[in-house]
Amino acid sequence: MPFGETIVALATPHGQSALAIVRLSGLDCPRLASECLSGGKLEPRKTAFRDYLSLSGDKIDEVVAVFYEAGHSFTGEDCLELNCHGNPLIIQRLIEDLRARGCRLAEPGEFTRTAFLNDRMDLAQAEAVADLIHARSERALAVARQQLAGALGRRVEADIDRLLRAQAAIEAYIDFPEEDLPPEDQSGPLQDLATLSREFGELMQTSRYQSVLNDGLSTVIAGPPNAGKSSLLNLLVGDERAIVSPEPGTTRDFISERIMAGPYALKITDTAGIHYVTDNIEALGIRKTLERLDAADFVILMVDSTLPSPTLPEDALACIPPERSLVLENKIDLPDSRRMDDFLPGHPHVRLSALTGEGLDDFRATLVKLLETDDIVPGPDALVVNARHADALSRACNAIDEARAKLTKAEPVELAAADIRSAIESLGEIVGKIDNEAMLDRLFSTFCIGK
Repeated sequence: MPFGETIVALATPHGQSALAIVRLSGLDCPRLASECLSGGKLEPRKTAFRDYLSLSGDKIDEVVAVFYEAGHSFTGEDCLELNCHGNPLIIQRLIEDLRARGCRLAEPGEFTRTAFLNDRMDLAQAEAVADLIHARSERALAVARQQLAGALGRRVEADIDRLLRAQAAIEAYIDFPEEDLPPEDQSGPLQDLATLSREFGELMQTSRYQSVLNDGLSTVIAGPPNAGKSSLLNLLVGDERAIVSPEPGTTRDFISERIMAGPYALKITDTAGIHYVTDNIEALGIRKTLERLDAADFVILMVDSTLPSPTLPEDALACIPPERSLVLENKIDLPDSRRMDDFLPGHPHVRLSALTGEGLDDFRATLVKLLETDDIVPGPDALVVNARHADALSRACNAIDEARAKLTKAEPVELAAADIRSAIESLGEIVGKIDNEAMLDRLFSTFCIGK
């Protein structure tokens, strides 16, 4: 934002609501508060009930106003927040009046970008604002809060400090060749660099959690025909989402819905029944089911507990490992239901009636417990990097490995020092220490207007 400009935007979702927040940031906020609002000067960081008066002196709405002085606001600048009624017409009139008084409409993410540029947060924290807004589960919220609190930034700063110490140890022999220094011993820096490379690789791997946190855990309901897969989906969703019929092979198209299981969001998919077939159309559906199984984060294998244990194709069983699956014995409400502990005994089992809901609480509790004990979903205190962070970490790893190779081969230490500087610059991109205007433009353009 050019110096001296004041920006304005609706900070709450568009549409009709009980209340809405119009947010301003910039040097003109004190003047605008005095001109637009009745009742005199606002006391910083205290709410005030005022009338909002247009340029022509007409009352537009009653608002609750809060003024934040520079240094004590989200953006670091003078800010003004107007809590008005959520009628879109009132919001439009307020913003049009503020624009007539000299404000400019904020661009997507401009408030958060201003906070970053004013050192109110690092770049990883700025990204966490968007993650917090779009979180679909309690676990995603917990991870976003970690980022917003600066956990990744602190980790990166500590790692940069460790790299700087290694660089200093190496460059001492470059900067002071005539000094009485001990013989060059690279074992210390080599060990430190090896440790950093391994830790960066581990942190980089957490990027695989992003799709789980953003889209939900990919969960497939699979099993033989007529096992009750569609009935289970309807039970979990609480609606007749899938067609249920006693005729085998009813489900031929995938049906997906999002549900909550404890702190986790699940993107759950009903699939065609798995069995040996000769019909080409049905075979195509089963092949697609196998593709879904192979790509799934978790599999609910549903079987009919009134029938003998099914014989499933080997390629299907290969996609259902015990560490990421649950055997669900359905139809326990029927008198001829039996326990099926002999079917895939290495897999966890739970019993349920998709028709009556009996056993549903036990199923949910077992599912959450299995997700908690696996590494499919990160813990609430986990550091999770996104694709941009992972790319920077990858470049840092490569640079460190190059430095280690040069030191091992006793190549000139100046070359190794240059590689370490490159690694430091790559890490700096994560928290925004490297000024890259194009990268900032791309990042903040994905934000909501008013954020």
